[in-house]
Formats: sequence, C-alpha cells, structure tokens
Amino acid sequence: MPTVHTVRGPIDTADLGRTLMHEHVFVLSTEHQQNYGTGDWWDEEERVADAVTKLNELKALGIDTIVDPTVWGLGRYLPRVQRVAAQTELNIIVATGLYTYDEIPFQYAHRGPGTLIETPTDPMVDDFTRDVRAGIADTGVHAAFLKCAVEAKGLTPGVERTLRAVAATHRETGVPITVHTSAAAQTGRLAVQVLREEGADLTKVVIGHAGDSNDLDHLKELADAGCILGMDRFGLDLYNPTSARVDTIVALAEQGYADRMVLSQDASCYIDWFPGEARTAMTQAMPNWNFTHVPQDVLPMLRERGASEGHLDQMLVQVPRRYFE
Repeated sequence: MPTVHTVRGPIDTADLGRTLMHEHVFVLSTEHQQNYGTGDWWDEEERVADAVTKLNELKALGIDTIVDPTVWGLGRYLPRVQRVAAQTELNIIVATGLYTYDEIPFQYAHRGPGTLIETPTDPMVDDFTRDVRAGIADTGVHAAFLKCAVEAKGLTPGVERTLRAVAATHRETGVPITVHTSAAAQTGRLAVQVLREEGADLTKVVIGHAGDSNDLDHLKELADAGCILGMDRFGLDLYNPTSARVDTIVALAEQGYADRMVLSQDASCYIDWFPGEARTAMTQAMPNWNFTHVPQDVLPMLRERGASEGHLDQMLVQVPRRYFE
C-alpha cells in the first residue's frame, strides 16, 4: 500500500479520507514578531489551543486530512505544528519549497550555477530534497509535496529559478507540486510551460487558486494539460463569490473534469497578515473564510446544484489520494 508522510508520521494513502488540499495551520512572520512584537494578538499557548479546537471541529465535520503548503516565505515552523498535530486526529501534510512573487532570498541568490558563488547544484534543490528525504530541520517530519508561486508579475528571474528548482526536486524525489497562481493573470499557463520544459509529471501538479476564475475554457486548458485544478479559496469572496465558484465546479464536473479538481478554502488557524483589529475587520469583510465553510456550506450547495456524490468523492478523496501515490 502506498504511504504518505504526515506530521505524525507516514500513513497509507487509503487512510487520507476526505482531504482539503490547500489549508494553513499558521501563517506567521517570525522576523516581524521578533522586531516589532505581537501586542496582545499572539499568545503561543492560546494560539496552539485554538488551532487544536479548529482542526478538531473540522474533523468532526467529516474532513480527515488537510494539506498545508506553508513554506519559507509564509513562516513554516514545524515544532509548533507538531504540538497541534499531537492533539488532533486530523492528518496534516506539510510542504517544502519557497513562496515568493519576485526575488529569492539572498541565501540562495548568490549561490548556485551561474551566480556569484558557483556550486554544482542549486542549493534550493539540495534543501528541498533534504526536507523530503531526511525531514525538516531536526523535527523528523518529512515534506510530502513541493510549493512555489507564479503571481501576477509572472516569471521574474527569482520566480523562474524557484519553479525550476521545484521541478528538479520533483524529478529527483517523485513528490508532487502545488503552484500558487494568479487566476486573473492566468499564470497557470506559465507554470505549465516551465514545468513541461523541466519534464515534470503534470498529473502531479495542482494549479493553486484556479477556482478564482470562472473562465471554463481557460480552466479546461489547464486540466487538459493534465493538471489538477485547485478550487481552493472558498470564503475569499473578494476574488470570486462562493455561488460563482460552485457553478463553475458543477459545470466542469458535468463535462467530465471532477477527476481533475480538488476543494479547499486557503484558510488558516491564524494568519498575522491581519493581526489585532485588522483581523476583526478581515473577519467582518469575509465571514466565511474559515475551515468550516466547505463542509458546512459548499458541499450542500454543490449537491443542490447538481454535483453527484461520485463527483464529491473524486474531488475530496480520489484525486488527493492519486496525487500522493
């Protein structure tokens, strides 16, 4: 039986169950916290306990696994996630990679082939591969997939190098890829272009945030290339309202694309992009951007509008399982 690494260790892919393919436990900036403090909005024990409560609620709603693409650039810190994972039956799968819309960190920019300090291999590939094979830092937790981004700026030199490093690590290790994309700028096409050039298996690639678009022709183009469509920002209505997202998914499912879509919310237990009062304002502006929206609201709406139980099983169970096998 194929296995996949979770924060608590490897499990059979058959035990993934219903899976949300793009959620974050914590999105935090350690450097900001260390230099400017946290005011009254961060207490470690309180936030860990709150995360446990939120994930246990999600488990009680019938979700068995979340896939967490929090990497360098989004504040990945595994010891904190391990504390949460130890107190919930929900499976948490974590990633390696780099989240940037433009330049790469100086720690990589000046080292590697064709840089100031020539090295035989790209140090990004070395680090990503170590996270997959040996584990992240000294936690013993293995990354089970790769994450990068191609935003509206497109293939800047830093973004392109990161994307090619992710593809090289994918070739070396076999683990799948998730790419944050801008649906408005249709940067999924750029991701497909580079990953195809690099010999990546496009059936193992999630085009993240594809669900921000209702352009069926564009979405089918990405799916026809072999990619999985990340219909993964339910609750972020400023990008695309839930009702429109649901109609798009139903239309695609009716045309035979349920086997190339996954569902999620891109939510988090806590994200410090919106600390203190800003979090209250964000919650008021987007009240459904949380872990319960898909199981409580979206799945019933999909059924009402024509999605079958078979379609839902494909998007929540079969496609995630295939992605990790």
